[in-house]
Amino acid sequence: MLSSTELTGACETHLTAVDGHKLHPDAAEAYLAMQKAAAAEGIELAIASGFRSLDRQLSIWNRKWRGKLPLRSKEGELLDASNLSDVEKMHAILHWSALPGSSRHHWGSDFDIYDPRPFQDSELKLQLVPGEYIDQSGPCHELWQWLTRHAHESGFFFPYARYQGGVAQEPWHLSFRAVSQPCHKQLNLELLAETVDSLAIEGKPIILDNLAQIKNQYIDTITEDDGWTTIWCG
Repeated sequence: MLSSTELTGACETHLTAVDGHKLHPDAAEAYLAMQKAAAAEGIELAIASGFRSLDRQLSIWNRKWRGKLPLRSKEGELLDASNLSDVEKMHAILHWSALPGSSRHHWGSDFDIYDPRPFQDSELKLQLVPGEYIDQSGPCHELWQWLTRHAHESGFFFPYARYQGGVAQEPWHLSFRAVSQPCHKQLNLELLAETVDSLAIEGKPIILDNLAQIKNQYIDTITEDDGWTTIWCG
């Protein structure tokens, strides 16, 4: 069980370094085993983003709220933040970015993964968009296919295998179940409210007024399987 500060990304005492990123030690061990298994089949995988601190998540949120970072619709189209109500702005951010204190990246159990080979000595840049993984011509398609069949063997699953009315589809996002499942249960509404209330976060009154809905729609609504059935069989 993580402490409240570890759970909300306020400290890093539960983490270890792996491949230039930080993960929970159990997730790191499982990741390295999966990486070795993939390499044996000619598949290369690397971490694009591991642990994300509370301060970093807060910076992302506030910059999006203020219009300093792009704000997008569910379809990926750019939005003008000045034309949105606070509630609309809140939902637009939550579709693509976690509420500070609630990100699964805080736990060290979750990370974004990619195939580094297509991006080496190339002008191609990783965007972390579904087409890079799901489209047959996507640079990470082969990796994604392998992961949907084998990631569960190392204890991982896809919490955002498909869009379910909350967070956007993220075929690159893996979660180590043995760590993330108890963390998810531990992250209750009271702790979320205390965390948000302690932050210098834009839209705080709106967030607190809608926190129960946010938790249900964007934190608790995930896919619980390994992703294979969800993605390949509809």
